[in-house]
Amino acid sequence: MTSRTRAALALAAALLCCLLASALAQQYPVKPVRMIVPFAAGGPADLVARLLGAKLPEAWGQPLVIENRGGAGGNIGTAAVARAAPDGYTLLLTTSGFMCNPSLYKDTGYDPFKDFTPVTVVGNSATIVVRHPSLAGVNTMRDIEQLARTSKVDFATPGIGLAGHLSGELFKTLAKIDMQPIPFAGAAPAMASVLSGQVKLGFMAIPPTVPQVKAGRLVAIAVTSPQRLAVLPDVPTVAESGYPGFQVDNMYGVLAPHGTPPEVVKKLHDDIVRVMQQPDVRKALGAASIDIIANTPEEFARYIESEYTKWAQLLKASGTRVE
Repeated sequence: MTSRTRAALALAAALLCCLLASALAQQYPVKPVRMIVPFAAGGPADLVARLLGAKLPEAWGQPLVIENRGGAGGNIGTAAVARAAPDGYTLLLTTSGFMCNPSLYKDTGYDPFKDFTPVTVVGNSATIVVRHPSLAGVNTMRDIEQLARTSKVDFATPGIGLAGHLSGELFKTLAKIDMQPIPFAGAAPAMASVLSGQVKLGFMAIPPTVPQVKAGRLVAIAVTSPQRLAVLPDVPTVAESGYPGFQVDNMYGVLAPHGTPPEVVKKLHDDIVRVMQQPDVRKALGAASIDIIANTPEEFARYIESEYTKWAQLLKASGTRVE
């Protein structure tokens, strides 16, 4: 066989691979796709997943099955996706805990860099600090700081390593105080604990909390976004409450197991971005105070790296660890 013949065969093989990959992307999906949300139903991550679950099947002709698999701050469901076949039929819809849990837990069961392929950040939202009405006299972040200097303060969060927990840890570090996080298995049970007064202070996800504030069942103290929220314009940010630079975002992102074919990842990305552009989806996310991001897989990968580094440094400095 001459060198020219070998080169021609190699080129033909490469072209065949490209054609097969293109055909794979065009055909995908040919069966139901499972999206694991590693938290209890009823929270904002579940809301985002179910919006995708309602819209993507319109383009695919196949159902997107949402599976809530909570536990261990999201690690159980996340690790299940890490072990899944990299064929595009098992996806992860996760939050900011994905990047910080490796610095919190001795063993998460997954590696955020080696076990996953980023698809896109659907959007992000802020955390809101609220109190039960019976916690009278605590109306500002400075009030919380002063209370923590004189008595024991607990705060509810939707789970260890989630944005609410991280917001509380960052506030503790900046204010140089101690508070005890009380983690729950998702936003819904955390909300129930603050509504009942079981835990009188909460660092909570925005979507399920705003209606409770507007109904007068909870009192809003501050939000962790860089600007005030349009839905609660009278509630200050933590930064303007005396803690400059304070910002914590709660990310909602889609990832696939590492090794998922690039063509499938591209189709997933493109289809999700198209869904995000639909007026009713934008309206639903806007009503939940979730800002649409819809970035590229490469941008998502850089975001994961920067957030991982940020929280690794903060959690190490604060000594926060889950054994």
